[in-house]
Amino acid sequence: MHFPRLPDWLVYSAIVLALLFAALGRGERADAPPPPPAVAEPLGEAVGPASPFDPSVVVDVPNETGPATGTAFSIARSGVWLTARHVVEGCSRTALVVGDGVGVAAQVRIDPRGEAAMLFTEGGADALPLALGEPLRRGQRAYHPGFPQGEPGEATSRLLGRETLVVRGRGARSEPVLVWAEAGRTEGLEGTLGGLSGAPALDAQGRVIGVTIAESPRRGRIYTTAPEVVTATLAASGRRFAGPAEAEPLTPQNYFYVADDLRRGLRVAQVVCLAT
Repeated sequence: MHFPRLPDWLVYSAIVLALLFAALGRGERADAPPPPPAVAEPLGEAVGPASPFDPSVVVDVPNETGPATGTAFSIARSGVWLTARHVVEGCSRTALVVGDGVGVAAQVRIDPRGEAAMLFTEGGADALPLALGEPLRRGQRAYHPGFPQGEPGEATSRLLGRETLVVRGRGARSEPVLVWAEAGRTEGLEGTLGGLSGAPALDAQGRVIGVTIAESPRRGRIYTTAPEVVTATLAASGRRFAGPAEAEPLTPQNYFYVADDLRRGLRVAQVVCLAT
């Protein structure tokens, strides 16, 4: 059986249509949306409010203080900062380092009920956003950018739960804290995280959920203020602090880059006690 020969114009038309469909198909694939993000790591149960049954961690604070260094972070562009109480308590001269050998004087205000302290300077840096009322879940990450051992560095951790900080000696008190398991740190940083005290504890959205106040190197633990303690400290100042609505998200892959940006912008700065 012989089929009739197709006209040349029909053959050429078929080829053109085939090329057109192929081009359109490539265009559709090029415009396809990116693949969905990786599924977030599962979190544990919600962390409830402070309780008398929370386990305790005891810290002895000597009555004598000496020059110290720590970390502070901006919560208002006008020059308001948060740090850890023990970094600046008893200091007669406190400064924030803004360059090599350059510092600005800071006035200290300590809330006697908690471990957070406020600093005030003439002008400041862009504020970090606050998320002190957000629910917390066991297993969620926190990121701690600051100046461990007096040098730029950072750590990341996972939330274990609540404990009660019992301070003996100068400023004796007890207060609820959050306890975190250290999950990573600056490459090459060995030993103590001393100097990270006062650093912000940031959630995955880059928002402040506490102030870093202590560590337990033997147990691999990091302690931060409970959010309600910081809220009370800020309320006692009589000011309102909102900060920007958004911040740069943090992940285990980028937190050291984000930490460097925060330090370069002086949103996270080194605080030094010059004299007691």
